[in-house]
Amino acid sequence: MAAKKNNQSNSVKDINYYKKKFWRVFAYTLLGILAFFLFASWGLFGSMPSFEDLENPDSNLATEIISSDGVVIGKYFKTNRSQLKYSDLPKSLVEALVATEDARFYEHSGIDGRGTLRAVFSLGTNGGASTLTQQLAKQLFHGEGSKFLPFRIVQKIKEWIIAIRLERQYTKNEILAMYCNVYDFGNYSVGVSSAAQTYFSKDPKDLTMDESAILVGMFKNSGLYNPVRNPEGVKNRRNVVLSQMAKAKMISESEKLRLQALPITLKFKLESHREGMATYFREYLRDYMKKWVAENKKPDGSDYDIYKDGLKIYTTIDSRMQQYAEEAVSEHMKNLQQQFFLEMKTNKNAPFVNITQAETDRIMTQAMKNSSRWAIMRDMDKSEDEIIASFKVKTKMRIFTWKGERDTIMTPLDSIRYYKHFLQSGLMAMEPQTGNIKAWVGGINYKYFQYDHVGQGARQVGSTFKPFVYATAIEQLNMSPCDSILDGPFMIHKGRHHVTEDWEPRNSDNKYRGMVTLKQGLANSINTVSAKLIDRTGPEAVVELTKKLGVKTEIPVQPSIALGAVDITVEDMVAAYSTFANQGVYVKPQFLSRIENKSGEVIYEPIPESHDVLNKDIAFAVIKLLEGVTETGSGARLRTQGGGSGDNRWTGYPYMFTNPIAGKTGTTQNQSDGWFMGMVPNLVTGVWVGCEDRSARFKSLTYGQGATAALPVWAYFMKLCYKDESLQISKSEFERPANLSIKVDCYQRPAVVKDTTQTDQNTDEFEL
Repeated sequence: MAAKKNNQSNSVKDINYYKKKFWRVFAYTLLGILAFFLFASWGLFGSMPSFEDLENPDSNLATEIISSDGVVIGKYFKTNRSQLKYSDLPKSLVEALVATEDARFYEHSGIDGRGTLRAVFSLGTNGGASTLTQQLAKQLFHGEGSKFLPFRIVQKIKEWIIAIRLERQYTKNEILAMYCNVYDFGNYSVGVSSAAQTYFSKDPKDLTMDESAILVGMFKNSGLYNPVRNPEGVKNRRNVVLSQMAKAKMISESEKLRLQALPITLKFKLESHREGMATYFREYLRDYMKKWVAENKKPDGSDYDIYKDGLKIYTTIDSRMQQYAEEAVSEHMKNLQQQFFLEMKTNKNAPFVNITQAETDRIMTQAMKNSSRWAIMRDMDKSEDEIIASFKVKTKMRIFTWKGERDTIMTPLDSIRYYKHFLQSGLMAMEPQTGNIKAWVGGINYKYFQYDHVGQGARQVGSTFKPFVYATAIEQLNMSPCDSILDGPFMIHKGRHHVTEDWEPRNSDNKYRGMVTLKQGLANSINTVSAKLIDRTGPEAVVELTKKLGVKTEIPVQPSIALGAVDITVEDMVAAYSTFANQGVYVKPQFLSRIENKSGEVIYEPIPESHDVLNKDIAFAVIKLLEGVTETGSGARLRTQGGGSGDNRWTGYPYMFTNPIAGKTGTTQNQSDGWFMGMVPNLVTGVWVGCEDRSARFKSLTYGQGATAALPVWAYFMKLCYKDESLQISKSEFERPANLSIKVDCYQRPAVVKDTTQTDQNTDEFEL
């Protein structure tokens, strides 16, 4: 009996012992887990994000360039990532994401307990338990991490801690937006905003249901489910996402089946600095921003970084007008180029005209020395003979053609000659009242031709300079467009106006018309009239006026400038002409509206610059002179149906403009440069056309004159602008000043109704 009691007593002691041991182990384990979490949160197992880190996670945001009509026309980035708010996300994408990645997202506080237990008991065979918040924590603060189990456990615990902190710090909607902003979708696209542009060429808010499902499917593995490389796998993954949405009652079964039957349709466009819209303008803006960040600091004194600070640069460019301008340049130039190639077939020295072989060799040698190939080989300590020899070895290369890029084999020297055949163009459009630049096309293709012919390249302006002479004469000599002047032989003798030898300008047709009005003189671009006017005013007065009009070129004080022997940029010419349309007030061209930081705070807003140049009456008189050019002069083909060289056969449009247009064509000696400056009351546009090298040009005026080379670009551009009524481009008369003191209503012949071959070439042979 005693033994039995002893056994029972021992059993009770054993039970109590094991109970105590169990609770001791349990307590130690619990304390250990708590300590482990505590130590992890303190950063003993590796750094943890601070409160400030959670507020401002390192996100490498791209700087966005935004047009005046709210379209992102480009970005500066090292990581192509743009910040979206929850309100910017389409409902279909949010629902697809939650249904597929974290069905209980709105129920948990960062960690899904039920999902975690399921993952533990199934050893992960039924999927993991990472919530969207945990995935965000991993993306933001420690990436994929180690595959070694002990380290992986530590990382998972850190993930939980960060997820809980994120849930405390942000709302569910903010967490969803952050998650959509940090995921790498491949092809240099980080975040939903960039992915939508890259794969579908649209803003996230415009994504369709199946497009949203494609992007959500990529969250699983963007490398595997890349719609460009693996369309079949992407379609299967998209259909899984749609099934999850149907399972969650977010879409109906019939809607799921309809969407699953759709093919994968992409509009893939890799976003890069050298392609896309407004490439020349974006590069011009980039150079400006480099200077801006050097002069404007953050509140803490550090520098802004346009590649990762997520700035928003609001520009004056209108994306619609920019598109129309690029289309106009491309449409006309590819046809004009065909004609140029045809003409060069009979030129053994092509594309150079009327120069010696020695001069051709000099041009080609200089082009070689300016190339990147020359610079690289020189840095490799290669001799000049070795470098030149390398230019004569055939190699594989991709070249530009108007029918698309083409792979070919040619020598680098032949490629230089090939590219010198291409005609270039520059176009800028500006609101004269505000100075806001609305369109900027610096060349035909930025990827292959990076020289900007709007703001960078000054070219000889020819007869487009003549209005400055006429404006000076009206102001200095109290003349009017209706005053008469003799078109006859004229000479400025040696010594007058610092002329070093007798100068006798000739008209392009070598004819004289007798007495003509100033309006007729400018309409027909009569050289002797311009020469007589500058003789009376003196070239000093004309040069002074051009400075007031914003022309930055150093213009020689010589009478020959009356015929346009002066190099000026398209940008300066547009600004100068805009002064006439703005009643004599010069407004400096403006391409920025404001700059915001990533939080939406305005950090810079430019102040417009303007000053008076001419009184309203004189400015209006010049406008009336320029209207004469498009009524009866070298720009009269704007009023016609076409027929003849350089007409609507190339643009696809009959011109037939009936509204008031002030304009001026310009052609330089030997047809190296063709110009057209066109104005309506609220838009001034300048167009230049020519080859990179001035010795490469059309042989004759048929295609080389401004009325053929440049005017069609303006006409096509304006046709597209007028067709888009939302732009509200004016068709009205220019505003007439009250109590106008200058006679402008002269007798004028009716506008011609057939194509004109009137030229505007400067045939003066005086060399500056």
